[in-house]
Amino acid sequence: QKDDSQRLLESFNTDEKEHTLMKSKAEPYTSKEEMVLEESESPLNSNIAAFALKAKVIYPINQKFRPLADGSSNPSLHENPKQAVLPNQVVETSMSGSLGSLSQGDKEDCSSSTTIHSTTSDDRFQARAFLKVASFPEVLTCESFDVKLCLCSLTLKDLMLLDTELRKEKHVMFSQVFKIYVTDFHRKKKISDGLLKKILLNQENDFEELQKQLDSRLQNTEMSGAHNSEFQTLEDLERREREYSEHIIDNMEAFWKQTDKAQQDFFDQSKCSSAKATKIMMDLTEKMIAVESLLSESQDLQAMDIQERLFNWELMVKMIDSLKSSIPEECKSRLNTVSNILDHLTVKNNLSVRQKEELLTDLHKAFWEQLAHYSNECMQESKDLILKRLECRVKKKEEFKHRQEAEKESLLSKTFLTEDVHHFLKAYHELTEKHWRAQWDLEEEDDCESTEAVADLYKELYSKASQALAELVTELFLQTLPMVTNLSVRECELLKEEWQENLVPQLEKWENHRQIRWKLFQEQLLQEKELWITEYALSAVMQKHLSEKEEKIIQGVVSRLGCLSDESVSYILQKHRLLLCSVLRRLTFRRAGMAALARMRLSRKKSSLQELREQHTLQKGSSLCQDEDQWQLQKAVESHIREEEEKLEEETQEINLEFHQQLVTEIQEALQFLQQHMEQVIGQTLLQYARGEAEKKSSDDGQDFKERLVESAVESVYGTSNNINRLVQNYYQQLGKITEAYEGKKLQHLKSLQAERNERIKLKNKEKELALKEKHTKGLLNVSSTVHQRIVLQQNKILARFELQQQIRLESLKQKLLGLHRLGTELENQLREAEQDFVSELAVLTRVPLTMKKKPSKRSKPAGEKANSKRQTFQSPEPAEKDDSHENIQEPHGITSGFCREVSQSSHEGETEPRKNSKMLKKKGSR
Repeated sequence: QKDDSQRLLESFNTDEKEHTLMKSKAEPYTSKEEMVLEESESPLNSNIAAFALKAKVIYPINQKFRPLADGSSNPSLHENPKQAVLPNQVVETSMSGSLGSLSQGDKEDCSSSTTIHSTTSDDRFQARAFLKVASFPEVLTCESFDVKLCLCSLTLKDLMLLDTELRKEKHVMFSQVFKIYVTDFHRKKKISDGLLKKILLNQENDFEELQKQLDSRLQNTEMSGAHNSEFQTLEDLERREREYSEHIIDNMEAFWKQTDKAQQDFFDQSKCSSAKATKIMMDLTEKMIAVESLLSESQDLQAMDIQERLFNWELMVKMIDSLKSSIPEECKSRLNTVSNILDHLTVKNNLSVRQKEELLTDLHKAFWEQLAHYSNECMQESKDLILKRLECRVKKKEEFKHRQEAEKESLLSKTFLTEDVHHFLKAYHELTEKHWRAQWDLEEEDDCESTEAVADLYKELYSKASQALAELVTELFLQTLPMVTNLSVRECELLKEEWQENLVPQLEKWENHRQIRWKLFQEQLLQEKELWITEYALSAVMQKHLSEKEEKIIQGVVSRLGCLSDESVSYILQKHRLLLCSVLRRLTFRRAGMAALARMRLSRKKSSLQELREQHTLQKGSSLCQDEDQWQLQKAVESHIREEEEKLEEETQEINLEFHQQLVTEIQEALQFLQQHMEQVIGQTLLQYARGEAEKKSSDDGQDFKERLVESAVESVYGTSNNINRLVQNYYQQLGKITEAYEGKKLQHLKSLQAERNERIKLKNKEKELALKEKHTKGLLNVSSTVHQRIVLQQNKILARFELQQQIRLESLKQKLLGLHRLGTELENQLREAEQDFVSELAVLTRVPLTMKKKPSKRSKPAGEKANSKRQTFQSPEPAEKDDSHENIQEPHGITSGFCREVSQSSHEGETEPRKNSKMLKKKGSR
């Protein structure tokens, strides 16, 4: 008679493998090894399993007839007719879900641990739904396989909350600093009470409208794609994170525009002077740079706390998971020991095979039904416990919130002077950090207490299960066996004692396996921490590089302007530094979020690979003496693990590259906003400078004296037409000589610059070519040099040549600018001296006293130097510069042409060349 009495236990051992395998019930395909329970066929089954492993045979889950190694087909002995789970369906599985359905009939057939899921399901992973949780305690009762996804989603939520809090803090700080400066004007009686209230109210309303727009857009993003409020997909999460980042960048741009508008409205309404407005803008910018520095430092520290809390969450979840899994594992060991004792009685003919099967069936049914009842009670108690604790947490957080708002209002209601701004910023930031830390400690404490409470419930469940099994086994040995066998009560008691003795090594083995799993998990967690540290360091290097590059660009732009004052240049650089700090801080958040999303994408394969390693380690440690087949199978498993590790590494690089490209795109968009904003700032600064120079010039040109001189000369009877025409001709001859000398000097200067530039290009080209040739030759001689490396060398050569030419061109332009400024200063001084001589001779000729004019000789040269020190460069070649030289003659020609028009109307001479020049210059001057 064939003995299949082990079928129940071996079938249950299949469930044990299900616990340690890749939890892939939601996938449509998985690998399957054929398992035959009969002991007589075990050698054949081992060969078939080895063949299937090496061939990587993959069968659909619901296929009823599976081909064997010899080409025949047999029905699957363990096939469960249960319907396959859809990809988007949330599944209660293994470690957390096994206690919910512990009866043998509810167990699904599971794949072998020797392979990871087929690539058919990889594309569907992002669309797979997982539970949406709002806090960590909810994860403790989550029966989904995707616990890692839930934890990472909580991390993203914490990052978003941190971003919101820091953004609110920045807005409050700016509003308060702005209020301090406006109030300072009111205290000095420069603005009225009504104007003060109007300015502050407008600024507050604008910021509230800005926040409403952001809240509306974020709400629309949250609602879009949310077909089910209880579950979410990784695809939806990535889309929401991307759209959220876009909305925050837009809000940041609108915020800085609003701050500029608020400052400009304040200056316009208060009729503040240009110098005072520039000083206030520089002070505000300096204070906001300090704010961004505080926020950036706080953001880095709190982001590290968020990441550290994720690791702590994983430890707590692993602890609860270990407690859940220990209950069925140890119970299976106990039942296996009972089965061995009954097998021994069957061999001695004290018990028939039929009787043994009936006893085991009754024992299994009674125990698993009782354990399922206890497990359901424990799960419900856990959910009720977590729900109560979350309600208490919400109440505590509300109390914290009211108390914190009162403390902030108390600080904001105090009066601060402009000298106390730094003190206010430091006090408010420290208060905000204190509030954040208090809320953080509250949540961490509640997380730990909730985990301990749930752990106590599962320890109690373990105690109940052990006690129930002990009672059932006692009843089996002391009541049932004496009735169905010829054994005495004393012999049955000895059998029970033997069961307890045999149970000790089984429990020790399970405890050893549990410690190995825990050690492997800690090693994996340590690797995750090291990876996160590397990503953090890479992010810091990237930020530093980006910051240095952008600062170099803005400094180059400012240096080429060449006409702004030191205060204006300092303001532009400060404004750029402020906006850059804001952009980089936002991109740091985005990079942290992308790192979490990348871990979520890889979590499934990492978990599967980790379970492969665990099972391989356990099998390797449990069987020290192996035969040839076992050794070959072990080697095949190790080879397969290495292959999967390589695949995981490749997929990791692909995902990181995808997110990196997406981050680069977002960086370019953010820097585009920065560039546009700085263009407006520089344009406004140039406009203010031009207006100031125009006002200064109109006040320094002595136009009033010239008009009075013309009137006096017309009324004088001493000046004749011939005398005046001769004086004008002499004056224009002198102007022609001055202009001719200027053109010659300018041409000579440009020729010398061109010669120097050509010589410098030749020398530097030779140096660069020698250096690049040496580097190129070394690269070609290197045996390991690849085509890609040669292309890179050629690219570097071209880029170096381009940078060299660009550098030489800029140096040449700077020298040209300095030379033309010097020549222009000399030209203007000579023209002023010629004009002064002409005016003096005219006054002597017409006998008009010079006491009407302030002597310009002492200030003519400094004025010319001052005007030319801030002029822009001559941008075009000789024709343009000739026009510039004529424009420099516009001051004297206004007097001469005006005088000739008034005095020489009755002249009998024709339209002489000086008169033509006078009209031409007058036309240019009016233009």
